[in-house]
Amino acid sequence: MMLEYGQMIASLCAGVSVMFATLVIVEFASFASSRYKERYLRDTAVELDDVFLQMPAGRIFDLTIALSGLSAFISVIIFGLSSTSWSWPKAAFIAAMAAVVTFPAPRLYLKFLGKRRLEKFNEQLEDALNSMSSALKAGFSINQAIEVIASENRNPISVEFRLLLQEIRLGVPLEQALENMVKRLGSEDFELVATAILTARQTGGELTVIFERLAGMIRERMRISGKLRALTAQGRLQSYIVGAMPFLLMIVMNYIAPDMMSAFFNSMAGILLILGAVMLVVMGFLVIRKITNIDI
Repeated sequence: MMLEYGQMIASLCAGVSVMFATLVIVEFASFASSRYKERYLRDTAVELDDVFLQMPAGRIFDLTIALSGLSAFISVIIFGLSSTSWSWPKAAFIAAMAAVVTFPAPRLYLKFLGKRRLEKFNEQLEDALNSMSSALKAGFSINQAIEVIASENRNPISVEFRLLLQEIRLGVPLEQALENMVKRLGSEDFELVATAILTARQTGGELTVIFERLAGMIRERMRISGKLRALTAQGRLQSYIVGAMPFLLMIVMNYIAPDMMSAFFNSMAGILLILGAVMLVVMGFLVIRKITNIDI
């Protein structure tokens, strides 16, 4: 009787412990997800502002969740229609992999748009400096030279100079407006231009000569960057091939030897080995991209 009573108390205590542990885990997961969502929305809002897209950041988050769920659903359907050895662990693993791979896709696309916009701005900066130098030689002030670039219909440089001009007209000092533009763009080339303008205003330097030299330096830098991209094109292609080869091999082996692949998916050790291989492949891809990405 005492033994049964003790077992009942032990079971009750174990149940209460599991309940409290579950509540703690759920609370922690809720807190972590809310913090991640706040950071995601904040970073996404900045990226949307960088590419001048008038869209709420929450919509990008909803699109990300929907895209991940849709990709997981489609991958399970494709796996069920094409595979001859169906198993729930294998389907769950494929769905999780598809969701993880497609989750960062919207933000990666925003970063791609921002990078393309910055590259185009840097390409247009050379002509803008030559135009500003010609305007200064004609007797214009620095504000009027900026207005010349802002009045042109060349995106994105005209838009950025128009924002700079609007800040100056609202009473923001030129130094502060240039610093705001440098922070907004993140362009190393324009940072040199802003530093040159501020230095010339303090020391009385000749801006026309400085702009011409900066235009030549940017032109030479772009030429070297294009040459480096051509020389490292093979390395970048190898990174894509190395990253895609294990996944393609896994798909092929699933058709050639489905029993062997099922042994991986139906055991915890096999799933851990696959996850370890995926991490090593991603690390190899990032290392190759880091080697081929040469800063000037």
